[in-house]
Amino acid sequence: MEAALAEAGRAPAHNDVPVGAVLVDPDGQPAAMDHNRREELRDPTAHAEVLVLSAASRRAGKWRLDGHTLVVTLEPCAMCAGAAVAARLERIVYGAPDLKAGAAWSLYNIPQDRRLNHRMDLVAGVLEEECATMLAGFFGRLRSPSPDGAG
Repeated sequence: MEAALAEAGRAPAHNDVPVGAVLVDPDGQPAAMDHNRREELRDPTAHAEVLVLSAASRRAGKWRLDGHTLVVTLEPCAMCAGAAVAARLERIVYGAPDLKAGAAWSLYNIPQDRRLNHRMDLVAGVLEEECATMLAGFFGRLRSPSPDGAG
């Protein structure tokens, strides 16, 4: 999770929400690391989770990422949880819950939905305070007036 937090810290440089993800291979080695890049790439699908799944799939030469673990600082949304199911991941580990858009327990539980063709383990709350603090700081800065009075 510390590596995912480090990735998340890179996102505000291009005005993206600080969410970071690391995909860990079955041997415990990082297969891919990235952070949100929606603003940077002008792409609504450029969430950290989707970016690491795509990068790891390209490197592996296959879309099935059996045995891999997705470590992410914020509970995945429906798109990202669905992508994890499609990639056949073994597990998702996340830090802070997302009470407004979370799809790995908060609003939905896509990764463990018995109606789907694949299910995975979920681990929530890893370094939750650190993950939530980073997000709160980012949104706090967005909402606070600028020093020159323009915001």
